[in-house]
Amino acid sequence: MGTYGRLATRALDTDVPVMVKILELSKGAKDPMPLGQGAVYWRPPEQALEKVKQIAWEPSTSRYGTHEGLPELKEALIKKLRQENKLYKSSVMVTSGSNQGFLNLVLTLCDVTDSVVLFAPYFFNAYMSFQMTGITNILVGPSNPKTLLPEADWLERILFETKPVPKLVSIVNPGNPSGTCIPEHLLMRISDICGRAGSWLVVDNAYEYFTYDGLKHSCKEGNHVINLFSFSKAYGMMGWRVGYIAYSSEAEGLRTQLLKVQDNVAICASMISQQAALCCLEAGSEWVRNQVKSLVKNRDLLIEALSPLGEDAIIGGEGAIYLWAKLPDKYPNDFEVVCWLTQKHGVVLLPGSSSGGPGCVRITYGAVTEAECEVAAKRLRRGLEQLVRDGMVE
Repeated sequence: MGTYGRLATRALDTDVPVMVKILELSKGAKDPMPLGQGAVYWRPPEQALEKVKQIAWEPSTSRYGTHEGLPELKEALIKKLRQENKLYKSSVMVTSGSNQGFLNLVLTLCDVTDSVVLFAPYFFNAYMSFQMTGITNILVGPSNPKTLLPEADWLERILFETKPVPKLVSIVNPGNPSGTCIPEHLLMRISDICGRAGSWLVVDNAYEYFTYDGLKHSCKEGNHVINLFSFSKAYGMMGWRVGYIAYSSEAEGLRTQLLKVQDNVAICASMISQQAALCCLEAGSEWVRNQVKSLVKNRDLLIEALSPLGEDAIIGGEGAIYLWAKLPDKYPNDFEVVCWLTQKHGVVLLPGSSSGGPGCVRITYGAVTEAECEVAAKRLRRGLEQLVRDGMVE
């Protein structure tokens, strides 16, 4: 039957990572401008990088750490959660990025027979985590077409009408790929619905510091709520792979089951990365916010570049590092458009179909400096003008 027939169904039935496709696509382009992958252009604070030089030689850096994370880092994170996020009853587990944290939660909370809930457009890696763990009953809810905020009325209906009740509801705030910021009242309502129905609510807060125009990020605490956080974007630590789970200290039995999964997946997050993360916390959230301020010009440049699609076609820019744009109706194959923009105009976007939003694209404005973004914006506008006027000409 050959090698293919001996591969696991759960892997075969999982989507090919869109970022793998995008990076392969970029290889064939000349000087492609990266507006596809979610990343930031800055590196960790200087004091964190300097500290790494010292701790690399310490014996403890090369040994296993505790499953839940470096004690000093855990202590600092709990302090941060209380002061910044108003989470007063949360325990912490440090993971190798928040993606690993999400997978840990799926393995801990969900059986393959359970149903789970996402809202389109969804974070593609969350969808893939469900697929890869054998969960096939993935209920994809609608978002408001004008704001891309989750439809709470639909959620209430689906949780109380579906039997057995969906085990887990996942949202990202601020949104990936939507670039929207969920207002506190809506977050509270979603949490209340999940609590009454008996479903877990998992909130990915990777972009907690990335809000604009006076909007604020908020968190919710509860026995049924689990919050995910990441150092990747805030502190420019994408390659260091450090995230953390904040879960209720009162959730009976959860810690023990999380420890089982952590032991088999990673044992512990990289010790040297955890030390760097601790130094980043010492630099503080104000350091991050100063970096984020530099993205406002990038966002505005790209909103203007998207204008050939029409003002109503563009959503996002409230939070995170993303804009979401609808392509003209005659181009339902968004991946084909992304390929054309990459090869013909040297600008790389993400196809919306990878996030449950066919006929759309996601644009990232965090991975390039302002000078680079000016170049990317000119290319993007030129490409979209040609797309709307002449089509995908060779």
